[in-house]
Amino acid sequence: MTDIQASYFDCPIRQVISRFGDKWSLLVLYQLHVSKTGILRFNELRRLMTDCSQKMLSQTLKNLEQSNLVNRKVYPEVPPRVEYSLTEVGQSLMPTVNDLISWALQHFHDVVTPQVVFS
Repeated sequence: MTDIQASYFDCPIRQVISRFGDKWSLLVLYQLHVSKTGILRFNELRRLMTDCSQKMLSQTLKNLEQSNLVNRKVYPEVPPRVEYSLTEVGQSLMPTVNDLISWALQHFHDVVTPQVVFS
């Protein structure tokens, strides 16, 4: 087993970006940010992200909640109602996410190129 350097654990790029740099987290954060009320229920998010499985969306929301980016509020009703919203930390991330989206729109064709298929 390789020894891991202590600097790895102190690296903000690895430690912070890994909390929301996966395939679905930025999309969840964005959907919460652009919603009219800033609040969405699980099934509302699911309808907005049809290519994300229920299991993956659930895991993503749990990870974002553990990372203090998303609030989860459960109402004591039958059936239970659960709402998700951005925390203050999550809201503070959104200007950066919006900048990233702008960059992605500007450079989409530079970065996402058709793959060459070799026969």
